[in-house]
Amino acid sequence: MNNLVLFMSDEHNPFYSSVYGHPFIRTPALERLAREGTVFRNAYCPSPLCLPSRSAFMAGRFVHEIQTYSNCNVRLRSDLPSYGRLLGQRGVHTVYVGKTDVYAPSDRLGFSEMLLPGDRRWPGDVNHRRRPLAIRRGSAKRADGFGPRRNACAGDARCIAAALDWLRADSAKCGKPWLLAINTGAPHFPHFAPSEFWDMYPQGADLPEYGPDAASARHPVARDLRAHFETDRFAEFQVRGLRRGYLACVSWVDRQLGRLLDALEARGLRERTNVVYTADHGEMLGKFGMWWKCSLYEDSVRVPLVVSGPDFPASRVIRTPVSLLDLYAGLYRVFESDPPPTAVGTPLQDLPEDDPERVVLAEYHGHGVRSGSFMVRKGDWKLLFNTAAPHQLFNVARDPDELDDCLTREPEKAAELEAALREICNPEREDRRAHEFEAFQLEIIDNWGLGAPRSV
Repeated sequence: MNNLVLFMSDEHNPFYSSVYGHPFIRTPALERLAREGTVFRNAYCPSPLCLPSRSAFMAGRFVHEIQTYSNCNVRLRSDLPSYGRLLGQRGVHTVYVGKTDVYAPSDRLGFSEMLLPGDRRWPGDVNHRRRPLAIRRGSAKRADGFGPRRNACAGDARCIAAALDWLRADSAKCGKPWLLAINTGAPHFPHFAPSEFWDMYPQGADLPEYGPDAASARHPVARDLRAHFETDRFAEFQVRGLRRGYLACVSWVDRQLGRLLDALEARGLRERTNVVYTADHGEMLGKFGMWWKCSLYEDSVRVPLVVSGPDFPASRVIRTPVSLLDLYAGLYRVFESDPPPTAVGTPLQDLPEDDPERVVLAEYHGHGVRSGSFMVRKGDWKLLFNTAAPHQLFNVARDPDELDDCLTREPEKAAELEAALREICNPEREDRRAHEFEAFQLEIIDNWGLGAPRSV
């Protein structure tokens, strides 16, 4: 039986990597992984926000099933078994390093070892009031979060060091197959980076090709997200600096991936160890005037997914849409086990190169939007089902930047994707459940006197 290293970064838009076609960013370790393994070209997160996405992946279930809607961690379910606990019960030694940020504290997740875990403090993010829409006061100041800094990525560096130490000193002591999950905060904002990496990208201080004047930027959901984060107040020099810093942070993460690959080879582990690189969600990085995540547009909801090792063919490209929930199911296959019956994904190893009928779901119910939205991807088509705003339909093969909403021209295709959504869940019902759960959380928050943000 083989081993597995799972490297999950935070907020990595796959289009900002050489493997996914960026014209000048340097990600040689990811290229190396791609040459040796399989690239999933159309991979999506379960929800474009940290806690919802990570929780869904940890449990292998949809966000609406486990009700982890936002980054608020008040009264979340803590009884959901993690993949670390379940695989541990099946004879795998499971090690977790770094950011957790899920439905339960790290010491209740059931991993064999937890190294430098990073839990979200209670009550988490309380700025998720949506009726009326909360405005995150002072968030425009985040635009100053970029530049070279000597101690940038220091916390992540400690996590990488702990993972490397475990590989060198402890991996051989297990006496059983092992899974090592490594989680970094980079390239998540703020976009401070060590000078070596900042200096790599003077040309990276550019402007997004499509700004807030694009038609998709004028959609009500996009406008609300910009208002929530005050991103229309960002100055041009800040936009340029944030974009340069992001490239630097991505390259820093890539360097750490390379160190891990080198360590596996040095220990003679590479031939029997699968290595996964992915992220919890993407980053808009100024496209349509939007920043960070929370959007179901491609830059926010897509993730990199490259897997190399004995269970994945070299130099293979999968164009079938996939989800991190399929990666969850694939973890069990690596260890010759079946995922639990509650799991909603299909093991990555079972997916064909190009299946035009496969459906992938993502959803968002968190801060910055007045109501929930669902994304359905099927073949080249993508439907955004917005419960309190006009729906949108894009052909992402023909229109990868989502500039041309085809909804009125392709009603039959929109109906087909909506029917696929309704086979998975009732979107109106799930939207109501999300609002009810949010109201329950906010009542607790208000009773604790934690304050309410300004709303519109």
